[in-house]
Order: sequence, then structure tokens, then C-alpha cells
Amino acid sequence: MTGSILTTALSTLATTAPETSHEFVVGTSGPAWISLIPAMPLVACLLCALFAALKVKSQLPSYLSVACLAVSFLVTLFMFLDMPVHDHGQYVVKLFDWIHFQYGPGPEQVFSSDIGFYVDRLTCLWMLFVTGLATLICLYAGEYMSHDVGTGYCRFFFAFNLFVLAMTCLVMADNLILLYLGWEGVGLCSYLLIGYFYKKPSAVAAAKKAFIMNRIGDLGLALGVMLIFVHFGTVEYASLFADHRLHEYVDAATAGHFDQIPFVAQLIPVLLMIGAFGKSAQLPLYVWLPDAMEGPTPVSALIHAATMVTAGIFMICRNYQIFVASEWALPTVAWVGTLTAFIAATIGMAQFDIKRIMAYSTV
Repeated sequence: MTGSILTTALSTLATTAPETSHEFVVGTSGPAWISLIPAMPLVACLLCALFAALKVKSQLPSYLSVACLAVSFLVTLFMFLDMPVHDHGQYVVKLFDWIHFQYGPGPEQVFSSDIGFYVDRLTCLWMLFVTGLATLICLYAGEYMSHDVGTGYCRFFFAFNLFVLAMTCLVMADNLILLYLGWEGVGLCSYLLIGYFYKKPSAVAAAKKAFIMNRIGDLGLALGVMLIFVHFGTVEYASLFADHRLHEYVDAATAGHFDQIPFVAQLIPVLLMIGAFGKSAQLPLYVWLPDAMEGPTPVSALIHAATMVTAGIFMICRNYQIFVASEWALPTVAWVGTLTAFIAATIGMAQFDIKRIMAYSTV
């Protein structure tokens, strides 16, 4: 299933990308209302934390969570409709400065990472899935978790909204540092949600397994981001995708001259790929996903739907130009995805628990 989503996403990306990478242009004056998309899950998260502190014993957390996520989805839908249909447009919505320091004597030796959102067709498409499915799952979870009102109800919706917020930051980030922050946030929230029944030993073990296996993949992503900054001198998408060296690497790769591309540039996508394998539950880092069914059913839906397990696919699509510059990255992704799908389907055929069958069908 994951391999099918990857194929579809890459096909969509190929049809919507500029004809040549040298035509990459980014506007910097995007509409400020875009910030409502991550702001609404944040508001819901803070309110659920307040309700937990006040020991609210009602379904109010679920009602407010559904309302906030529905608003986020409607704003996302408007963002999607507002995106030019016949123009390869993208823009950045900058909120405020975050990290900015000089690391060398040269004027260009500046590390800069802001809080902002990078909006293009890929962002719009993915956010429709994230906010739309999150709203529907939250609506279902309100009644499904009603037996925990007064105990862990507020805690569940706090972690749920925090998960959606982290996924939103991951998808809409305008730089790799903010993407990594959302990436780690998704991993943390998955640990909290899978281990929701913390008095159940199997749930605790499943949460630990998910956390540890994701950390292995996250190490690869972290190293890849570091190498991108070392080699290209930036972590911002607008600057990275406009870098003339990346254009030269893509041209050389298109012509089949991979010997003209530095080893470091070909190593970067391999490291990013390791991170994608961990988050999207590919071989050999897939073992955490079937055990994630120990969490409540809405958690399984949230993780197995177009959210967490597709984060790796999104990251590959977002950095597609970098992956093209490697001779081994994309073929490895295709082969590992195919092998994972075959093995997972084979294991799933021997399962009797319907939730584990669904889990293996997602791998």
C-alpha cells in the first residue's frame, strides 16, 4: 500500500513540476490566513490541556477538537482552491525569525531557519488528507473514547491534537529544521497514543518499540539534513531548490553522468531514505507498525491512514530533486517498497486478528 501511494505521489509530482528545475520561482508574500491551519490544532491542544487541569468530566474536549480541526480543513480546502491551476506556483508564508546566527567570517556564512510555511500543490494535496482524515477520525473518537470521560479523555485528545499539529508542521514547513521538528513531534505523539493504555504491558511495549524503531530512522534523517547544510549552505527549501549546484546535479543525473555528481550529494538522499523507511514502516524498520494496534482504534486509524506512515513518502516527494541526483536512492526505494509490500502481504495472509491484518496491509 505504501509503495502504491509513493508511485501515485511521485507521478503527481512529476506532472505538476516545472519543465526544468531552472524555472523554480518562489513568491514571498503568501496570505497570512494560511497560519490558521496549524493554529487550530494548537488551540485545541492547549484547551485540552486546560480541561485536563480543570478535571473536566464531559465530552467537551472532543467537541472543541472536532470544531478546530474542521476549521483547519476548511482553510486547507480554501488554500487548495486558491492555488493557481495552470501555473507552477509556490509561495512562502513567513511568520517570524527563529534561528539566525553567523558561523563564519564570510557574509554568506549564515545559518537561518525561520518559522514559516512553504505552500505548493504538494503541500495542498497532503494537507487535505491530513486535516480531512484527522477531522473524521476525531469525530469518531469522541464517541469511541466516551467510556474514558473523566479519566484519560482529555489526555487522549491533547495527544491527538498535538499529533495533528506536528504533522502539519512537517508538511507545511518551509525549511528542513522545521520539518525535522514536526518529524520528531509525530514520533513522540505516536508513542503517547500507542501507549495510551499505560497499565497494559503489551501497550507499553508496543509504544517503546515504535519510539525506538523510529529513532533509528530519525538518525538517518538528521545526518541527511546536516549534510545538506554542509554541502549546500542552507536548509530553506526556496534557497535549496534554486541552488545552481543542485540544478547541475539533476542535469547530470538526467543525462546519466552520475560520475560528475559528488559522492556527498549522492549520499544525502540515501540518509534521508533511511529516515523515510523508519517512519513509513519499510524493511527492516517495519516491525513497530503491527504492534501499534495496541493503541485505541482511532489511534490505529490516525497512524495507518494518510498521516504518520505517509510522512516518509512526503519527505521523498518534497526533496525529489535531491533524490534524482543519486544513482542508488530511487531504485532502492522502489525495490525496498516492493519487497516490503510482498512480505507484509504474505504475513498478513497468516493472521487471524482483523486489526493486525489491517496493520500488515498498511506496511
